[in-house]
Amino acid sequence: MRSTVPVRDRDDLSLAYTPGVARVCTAIADDPELAHDYTWVSKVVAVVTDGTAVLGLGDIGPAAAMPVMEGKSLLFKEFGGLDSVPICLDCTDADDLVETVIRLAPSFGGINLEDISAPRCFEIEDRLRAALDIPVFHDDQHGTAIVVLAALRNASRLTGKPLSSMRAVVAGAGASGVAVTRILLEAGIGDIAVSDSKGLIYDGRDGLNPIKQKLAGDTNRAQLKGSTEDALVGADVFLGLSGGTIREDCVEAMADDAIVFALSNPDPEIRPEVARRHARVVATGRSDFPNQINNVLAFPGVFRGALDVRAHSITEGMKLAAATALADVVGDELAEDFIIPSPFDERVAPAVTKAVADQAREEGVARI
Repeated sequence: MRSTVPVRDRDDLSLAYTPGVARVCTAIADDPELAHDYTWVSKVVAVVTDGTAVLGLGDIGPAAAMPVMEGKSLLFKEFGGLDSVPICLDCTDADDLVETVIRLAPSFGGINLEDISAPRCFEIEDRLRAALDIPVFHDDQHGTAIVVLAALRNASRLTGKPLSSMRAVVAGAGASGVAVTRILLEAGIGDIAVSDSKGLIYDGRDGLNPIKQKLAGDTNRAQLKGSTEDALVGADVFLGLSGGTIREDCVEAMADDAIVFALSNPDPEIRPEVARRHARVVATGRSDFPNQINNVLAFPGVFRGALDVRAHSITEGMKLAAATALADVVGDELAEDFIIPSPFDERVAPAVTKAVADQAREEGVARI
């Protein structure tokens, strides 16, 4: 944080604080929209967690979650030029979380939800999106989904297989698994099957929660049953978001020019050097291997674009536009070990920002 005006003498103090500040307060009271012009509101994001699903560490609580939220704020500043405030809440009940964030919302231009466990995270985001007129974005869901779609678009271009002809298998039906599945359906994937700890999700399977039940109705048109490994036979794409493992022979059984995104951290579902023996394209979530699927490629530009035009929400169209812009950054440099740009590529954030802002205007959710 830094001062945007000098306070050198009594006159400066009178202007920046009392009595001068009262004129700004009065103006905003008469026209609340002026808060976006005269305060930090439109330029600051709240990074909010309850500490129930922190990285791969699980439910470690709000105090232990703070280093991750501080790190997220660092990334917002470094890659998006946005200020943010890390907020760790000592409550886990969905009603308490929603009410607390609603009460905090007047101080911020956007809400980035982080590391909140599934399936609660879906309800919490939906309720906040309905209650607030500022962007609400659960990065574990949508940041991952945007980057996965961008990488898969380029893998599709490299292998010559259109998305509409691909059959994908997603291991994991948590926050990121569900969001990745949803965005791939929006993008027109041919078919996609999702598995959880009990096997493949299909319409009619017993014991599905409402989120998985809806997923069952929208996926797995082939009505595959059994395990993740069973579904991989002849599949074009494997997307690992589960923390589990898959065997080498399962990758070998996939279709020619297979695509494997083993995204669990720190241990991928299969080692990339093993997967490459059989797959054409391999990506992980780690920075020490090629093709890192990293949320930092998405969320800074998404928020910057939304806040630049004072969007009242982040739509599915804005997410798809972000993924397309991110994929396009690779351009003619496309290769098996380069399907997604580096987080340090200075073209990334401006490209995503512009795409999101343009789409917000096109959809009518922008205020300026």
